[in-house]
Amino acid sequence: MKTPNLKKWVEEIELYAQLKSEFGTKGISSTLIPAEKALRSTLSRLKKLPIDPKQARLEPNDLRKIRLLRPPGPRRLREKWNPEVYSDRLEGALLGRMAGCTLGVPVESWPIEKMKALAEENGDSFPPTDYWSAVPEPAAVRNGVSRNDAYTRSKLDGVPVDDDIAYTLLGLLIAEQYGHQFSTEQVGKAWIHYLPVACTAEHVALENLKQGVPASKAGARNNPYCQWIGAAIRADPWGYIAPGWPEYAADMAYRDASISHRRQGIYGEMFFAAAIAAAFTVNDPVEALQIGLTEIPRDCALAKAIRWALETAPKIKNYRQARAAVDERFEGMHPVHTVNNACLTIWGVTIGKTDFTKVIGETVAMGMDNDCTAATAGSIVGAVIGKKHIPPQWHEGFNNTVHSYLNGRRRFSIQGLVQRFTRQAKEVWNQ
Repeated sequence: MKTPNLKKWVEEIELYAQLKSEFGTKGISSTLIPAEKALRSTLSRLKKLPIDPKQARLEPNDLRKIRLLRPPGPRRLREKWNPEVYSDRLEGALLGRMAGCTLGVPVESWPIEKMKALAEENGDSFPPTDYWSAVPEPAAVRNGVSRNDAYTRSKLDGVPVDDDIAYTLLGLLIAEQYGHQFSTEQVGKAWIHYLPVACTAEHVALENLKQGVPASKAGARNNPYCQWIGAAIRADPWGYIAPGWPEYAADMAYRDASISHRRQGIYGEMFFAAAIAAAFTVNDPVEALQIGLTEIPRDCALAKAIRWALETAPKIKNYRQARAAVDERFEGMHPVHTVNNACLTIWGVTIGKTDFTKVIGETVAMGMDNDCTAATAGSIVGAVIGKKHIPPQWHEGFNNTVHSYLNGRRRFSIQGLVQRFTRQAKEVWNQ
């Protein structure tokens, strides 16, 4: 949907108000008051506009109704536990997620040409085949923990902080503290306890929780971000805990997503959780994506977009074609939305397949929310190929350490995470 460029007009009004103030002009405040009232009134009317009931029936927020609208699927892919195979694939998924995220963070949401210019300035390849040699503002600190240059090849010492990794860690903590039948209310308790900060939909939900809003309603109150990518980046722990059981992974993802998201936001986490769970038992990452589709409503907007992406994949040969196709089909959609970024993630996988370097390099090069998309693509492919098939340059600098900004949990060991996720997965399979 195309909308008027309100941001441009608001920005220009603010600029002229400042300019006139500098010129000593009188009556600026009284001139702006009607504009503010008009904007408030417009927002109020927008919130009250009725939703399409037919579309609402096709895109429910209730798990029982979601399941009724799913296409046929395997639901559970393996009845026997193979801890040796799982261990290598789990470590591959974790390292793949961390590598994709670490590569994408310094250039998150950058235009393609800006990324190319950085690569040229550094003498790096593009799409990247290793971590960046240098990044802007190297001494700036993210989340009070990691400097910007901690994401570069020469300064890498452990996995630097990012929300894409923090939520993977938080998912594990939730499962350990509350068990696999955790409720959305318990997710809320964990958020209040562990999260010092959050963004977009998560920020809204967290603030609502702090004000006493029930967890089941925290994602629906004053939340225009409820279909953005924030829930999709929280999918991975549920796939790790339920390997080969996409339905159960999607079930846990639903309970997690519901605290902050609605519709496509919820489906994004369910889809990727199911795909990651499937990735532990298949040898083709594209097959894992196809299985993931069986756990969300067949006619929701996300499912339609994913089917289009999979059908179009043979024509999408590189990052430029991927970005152009998404920009054309989803013109006007926010670059942090679940739907458009899911398509880029899918093409990162279909372009690179089991070539890990190509998967995350092409995905980052596509831009948009590219630390998130590369992390998810890396996780899926890592679960298929295992640690032994991920080139060492992507994880040798991690030094068995993950840095975190979670309250009271500032450092994790990668081997410790492997052991802890393995314990959770064994409990799921034995239930």
